[in-house]
Amino acid sequence: MSDNTSDNSRRRFIKLGAMGLAAIPLSNILVRGAQAANAVDENSPMAKSLSYVSDAAKADQGKRGGADRFCKSCQLYSGKAGDASGPCSIFQGQLVNANGWCTAWTKKAG
Repeated sequence: MSDNTSDNSRRRFIKLGAMGLAAIPLSNILVRGAQAANAVDENSPMAKSLSYVSDAAKADQGKRGGADRFCKSCQLYSGKAGDASGPCSIFQGQLVNANGWCTAWTKKAG
């Protein structure tokens, strides 16, 4: 009976070890995804082409077209209400300032 118990323990150990080894690549992906994203650099070519500014008050008011136009009120912004910054679908993998603005601004629906 003790041989059967040790066989079960050994099998369990091997299964757990195999699952642990299989989980290593997955953990790398999860850790990489959890890392904080970088803020958009206003001097990057993409930001310059869209006239992105992290402070909408510094934007060319003629281009901006309205005092209520901020990243936080844009359809492309997916940050949470009240957050200082959040993701934008234009600048994938980077964060924009909630009070920023660019020429891709589109009014949120609803």
